[in-house]
Amino acid sequence: MKNSLRQLKTAFFGSVALLIGAAVAHAEGELNLYNWGDYINPKVLTKFTEETGIKVNLDTYGTNEEMLAKIQAGASGYDIVFPSVHMHDIMQQLGLLAKTNIGSDPDFKNIDKQFLRSKMDPNAEYCLPYAWGTVGIAYNKKLVPEIKGWADLFELAENGEKIILLDDLRETIGIGHIMNGTSVNSTDEAEIKAAADYILAHKENVTAFTYDSIPLVQSGDVAAAHWYVGANIFVKQSPDTLKYIIPEEGATMYQEDMCVLEKAPNKENAVKFMKFYLQPEIAALNVEQQLNGTPNVPALELIPEDIANNESIYPPQSVMDKLQIFVDLGPDLQLYNREWTRIKTAQ
Repeated sequence: MKNSLRQLKTAFFGSVALLIGAAVAHAEGELNLYNWGDYINPKVLTKFTEETGIKVNLDTYGTNEEMLAKIQAGASGYDIVFPSVHMHDIMQQLGLLAKTNIGSDPDFKNIDKQFLRSKMDPNAEYCLPYAWGTVGIAYNKKLVPEIKGWADLFELAENGEKIILLDDLRETIGIGHIMNGTSVNSTDEAEIKAAADYILAHKENVTAFTYDSIPLVQSGDVAAAHWYVGANIFVKQSPDTLKYIIPEEGATMYQEDMCVLEKAPNKENAVKFMKFYLQPEIAALNVEQQLNGTPNVPALELIPEDIANNESIYPPQSVMDKLQIFVDLGPDLQLYNREWTRIKTAQ
């Protein structure tokens, strides 16, 4: 979540720092996590330490690409990473992930099989489905009476309101695909160009391409922003000001998996943590703070009702049917890189 949830890092860094060390170390009785910006409830880590005596260290990243680059550059000491599904596939192909056989654990029965989305790991021999969510629109209710979808977002901009799109080539070009009725995973050169053309046609009304948009929406400096379901954390803090919606035309969803690195110095502790996270009460504890989806079916009965009944977090099947998830495009990703350069450099 992918989420590049940089606001979460800012909001929760203080509490996380009090509970766990941020340094990566190799020592007996330790576990080193490398996760999206504080994309885990600190209480989960504290509980794991209390039950096992294993000290947990946490380091964070903002994008899949940042994480992969650091691992490939030789960063040592990390045990567990949380890649999106398409990055899970890439890392497994590169030989960066360890086989854990987590799918054979008796408690793996708790995991909804629809979340076994990895093409490389269909039986969860390597990684554990961790969390999922949507990528939609967060808006300021004091500036905007209502937004239902992408068309409304761009109409806002045409009427003089400021909007922000994510600085993410696939997410943002993906909006163009959705509006054109093509797949966000298309490898058809003409379809990709047409999706980019849709964004270019509206670019002059886009204030910025960035991840750091929620504070601007909260303050009213920006009316609306393309962002993740994690925006509900801030909606909960300011319900009279903020709202998050899944666009009616459709949207993307993300799924992160929990994976042990092949060079993990504490593989035994890493597998212990994966098994620990299979417990419904632990998955539910994470959702309670993160406000995203969990693949753990029994955990759904333990989640507070205001979260479980929030359709922007757990949408009905009719909405789920309109969600698309990214897959690894291999060499065809260069087609998106080329169009993204065209979007970013256009005057």
